[in-house]
Amino acid sequence: MLSKGQKINDRYEIIKSIGEGGMANVYLANDTILDRKVAIKVLRGDLENNEKFIRRFQREAKSVSDLSHPNIVEVYDVGEEEGQHYIVMEYIDGRTLKQLVQKRGALTVAEVIDIMTQITDGLSAAHEAYIIHRDIKPQNIMILDNGMIKITDFGIAMTLNATQLTQTNSVMGSVHYLPPEQASGQTATTKSDIYSAGILMYELLTGSVPFKGENAVEIALKQMKERIPSIRKQNPLIPQSVENIVLKATAKNPKNRYDSIKDMHEDLVHALDPDRQNETRYSYPYPESELDESKEIPIKEVEPTPVAKTTNIEKPQEEYNNTSKKSKNKNKKIGIIILIALILFLILIGAIFYFNYRNNNSVVTVPNVSNMKTEKAEKRLKEKGFKYTVETKESDEVKEGYVIRTSPKAGSSKKKGSIITIIESSGPVEIALDDYTGEDATSVQEELEELGLKVNIEKKAVDNPSNYVGKTNIIIDQDPQFDEDEEQKLEKGDEITLYIPDIYEEYPNMKDEGWTLAKAESFASSYGLTLIVKDASGKTLTDYSQYLSRTITSQNRTGKIASGVSFTVTIDADTTTYNLIINYYLKGTKQSIADSKTETHKNGDSGTVSCPGKAGYITETDSVNYSINAKDTTVNCYYTKEPQQSTTTTNE
Repeated sequence: MLSKGQKINDRYEIIKSIGEGGMANVYLANDTILDRKVAIKVLRGDLENNEKFIRRFQREAKSVSDLSHPNIVEVYDVGEEEGQHYIVMEYIDGRTLKQLVQKRGALTVAEVIDIMTQITDGLSAAHEAYIIHRDIKPQNIMILDNGMIKITDFGIAMTLNATQLTQTNSVMGSVHYLPPEQASGQTATTKSDIYSAGILMYELLTGSVPFKGENAVEIALKQMKERIPSIRKQNPLIPQSVENIVLKATAKNPKNRYDSIKDMHEDLVHALDPDRQNETRYSYPYPESELDESKEIPIKEVEPTPVAKTTNIEKPQEEYNNTSKKSKNKNKKIGIIILIALILFLILIGAIFYFNYRNNNSVVTVPNVSNMKTEKAEKRLKEKGFKYTVETKESDEVKEGYVIRTSPKAGSSKKKGSIITIIESSGPVEIALDDYTGEDATSVQEELEELGLKVNIEKKAVDNPSNYVGKTNIIIDQDPQFDEDEEQKLEKGDEITLYIPDIYEEYPNMKDEGWTLAKAESFASSYGLTLIVKDASGKTLTDYSQYLSRTITSQNRTGKIASGVSFTVTIDADTTTYNLIINYYLKGTKQSIADSKTETHKNGDSGTVSCPGKAGYITETDSVNYSINAKDTTVNCYYTKEPQQSTTTTNE
């Protein structure tokens, strides 16, 4: 371990330790020559004599030093001092994506698209330099306060044309993000980084990794065998076009993944385009496992083994069989005669019992016990000589605990002892309340109204309208609320209110509706639009804070709203400035008595310029009116010379 104040290469002064890993320790240091903070990764002391780790450490330095990209951490210096290997890198004052997810959970779709676009752009640069990262995970991705992404830790990266430096079939990388081919010991390719990026994107969208287990082996097996869980089942608000990127990137079969990380980057850039709003779920063109491609194994039939002839035994056996057959036939005839006699006897006995039973049991009419208390109906049926059973059924007309009807129905003729079923009311029909959020409001309304409920659909304000663009009919809340810990029942006639997002589905007509720039700015922010403001002359304003009260006169977009695009509005103000030039002339001439004065004014400005006094001159023009009309304007102040006083000489 290095201590505070210690110097490396007589240049990098250690400030503090900022991280410890299995291979190296990372320190914050000050570059005393360039006076800047740097991060220094130093190979651990107990590994300084381990040739394998030295090569791996050097490989990271070589990999990153060959790359130059804004989304990849920059390497400033690499060296070795007294057996101590170190890498001097750009210091990233931020946090890892893992820390961000642990704090916030799932991120918004717009945030995930922005982050993944930067990651894939950086990986594209690495792949073009023939470098595979092999350990893409949120712990190795830093995010700055301004949203800039930095890919770090190329410690197990490999070049596509390099000799393999790790042991054969050894598993490299973190198991939660490990591609199936690496989990099975195969060599990593650029498509391995694509898979890990897809798992990372899944975690950013859902807040958790797709495959979990008690140990690394269990997780690795899931990576190879199990389908990735559906993101949209967890959050129906995520567009299908976004889930498709995850599905394609995390395919088990590399053939089903993107051909390159650059293709994935392009897909991310256009994922929220309006023409992809109704995209269908991605289907894999190739089988996802080897089992799908296996062929039936032909089974060769085995010929029966011939049995040798036993001529010495055949003759005695044949004589025995003939004698046995005669005896069996005789016994069979006797058995048939006895069976027929027994059947006839049983039929006779049954007939006698039937007629006796019919004569001794009278037929009784089933009484009408509808709308009676069940206990009273039971007593009534018992008095009539019937047995009974009770079944319950929901009813809106008959009170709970009372009889709806009987089966057989009242008025039927049945013998005493017959079983009558009492249909008892369990009360009004109860409808179990469900969680309808994320479902289509119209479909749910039709379903609930068929069950007899009164359904109201109302709009409700949302914090992030951009998340609901194209989903204006999705249910975001309900009343009564659903409680998964307590079963809730509704009855026919009860009311339920379904809330849908109160957002604009199409761009409003800001000119006709008299929108101010302030309102347009809020609209653009809420719907994920990049606002561009122009003045009446067509000039684009980079700072329009002083014009927020001005009115919108035109806009460049109408129709359906799509997040992530630019939106241009024009305000009723010409912000171009013009010069007002004030000349100070001798009256009747263009002769200046003083330097002209220049003032800056906006178009449409008007007013009065006061003509100041000038020493030795009489002001002929006290003031001059001016009006700025889309051009520089000149006004003149006129003066005359003061008369000279005459000098009189007196002789004494």
